[in-house]
This record gives sequence, structure tokens and C-alpha cells, in this order.
Amino acid sequence: MKIGIMGCGSIANTLTNFQLNGKLNVKLSYFYDLNKDNAIKLSEKVNGEVVNTIDELIEKSDLILESAAQGAVRASMPQILESGIDVIIMSVGALLDSEFKNKLESIAEENNAKIYLPTGAITGIDTVNAATMGEVDSVSLITRKPPISLGIELEDSEEKVLFEGKASEAVNKFPKNINVSSTLSLASGIDADVKIIADSTVKNNTHEIHLKGSFGELVTITSNVSSPDNPKTSMLAAFSAASLLNKLSKTIQIGS
Repeated sequence: MKIGIMGCGSIANTLTNFQLNGKLNVKLSYFYDLNKDNAIKLSEKVNGEVVNTIDELIEKSDLILESAAQGAVRASMPQILESGIDVIIMSVGALLDSEFKNKLESIAEENNAKIYLPTGAITGIDTVNAATMGEVDSVSLITRKPPISLGIELEDSEEKVLFEGKASEAVNKFPKNINVSSTLSLASGIDADVKIIADSTVKNNTHEIHLKGSFGELVTITSNVSSPDNPKTSMLAAFSAASLLNKLSKTIQIGS
């Protein structure tokens, strides 16, 4: 399977390192980025090829992994799916626009294409999916991040609540920080309650999920190391993308 990469930032860099270390079952073949130098840098690491347009990326790839931004999803995903190419979307926040999500689903179905959403930087999504077979009463997410990853400065031992509201609002105000709230909302079928806290006492990006339903109750806490290339991105996000790429080619599938 030849994988095309759209967006050559920290997630794509981690994926190329996995390929170099023999941890990917697929080949990262084609690289596209608005900043061509980024694409060149990553392609050279794995003997890949830089492409100059989305059309060229579609023409050559078996599957395209988006790791760019919500704007890239909105601009390019309809065209990719119309071409019958399967996609992995990392900027999941774009799909909390229900009209746009329904549009992508319709295009994918008409063209026999699949849309994959990695679990990203949180845990428990298998349980959230399973819980929707019954009744889901409430879903919430509390995210704590070091101030630098949220672009602010705080005194030592100080914390500040930057947002409290619904996931659909959070992804617009913090498009590069809170994709996990989108994944949680889409998996549960509920626009999750979200609180975002800048906390000078934490070193890792921490996500705490509370889910209640007819199945019982789920509480998870995930403390993520930030990507060395981008403090806004957790390493686990790239790990989950790599795990999904490998899962697509495995005979035995683990997880619901």
C-alpha cells in the first residue's frame, strides 16, 4: 500500500521515523505540503517522492493521510474522496461541522472510499464506541496543558481556565490543540462538554474523560508527552496514526 502524506509536520515526521525503524507495515511514498521544503526533508528520509499538487497526490496514492489542518480537510477531502481514495484524517475538528461531515460521508459512500479517524491522544475510544450500543447520558473532557503549548505564559504554580463549553466551540477556538474533543464527540454521538486549562505545574498534555451511560461509567486519564517538533501535538497522536496504518494490513484485528 502506497501512502500519500498531506501535511509534513510533526506527525508526519514521527511516521517517517517509524518507517526508518521498521515499525510500519506500509510505505510512506508521496509527500505534499504547502511548504515544499518540509515535504522534501521528509521524503528524503524514506526515499519517497515530493508531489506538487493534490491532484498528483491523489493520482499516485492508495491511501492519503492528512496531518495538516482543519482548513486542508475542508479544502481537499471532498476531491480526494470523489476519486475513491481512502483517507485518514488527523484534523478531526473539521468533522464537528455536521453538514460537512455528512457531505464527506455521502461522497465516500458514492465512491466506495473509507474515512478513518485515529483515536489520537486519548484512551478509551473503544469503550465509548461500545457504550453507544446502549444509552449515553453524558460525556466530558478536561484537558490540561503546559502554558507554552497553548501559546501563553503563566507564573509558577499558576493555572488558568481558557475555555469551558462544548467541543464544537472548542475546535474553532483551539483548532490545533483539542482534536481529541472531536474524536470523543463523534465516537459518543454527543457534543462533549470541554474544559481547557493552562497549567504551569504539568509537563505533559493531560486529557481526562468522564462518560456515563446505561453500561455504567468510564473515567480515563491520559498524560501525553508532547512532540519534540511541536508542543501543541502529543506523541500519542502520531503513535495512533501509525498503529492504524499497521492495523489496516493485519489479519487479526484487536479492539471493537
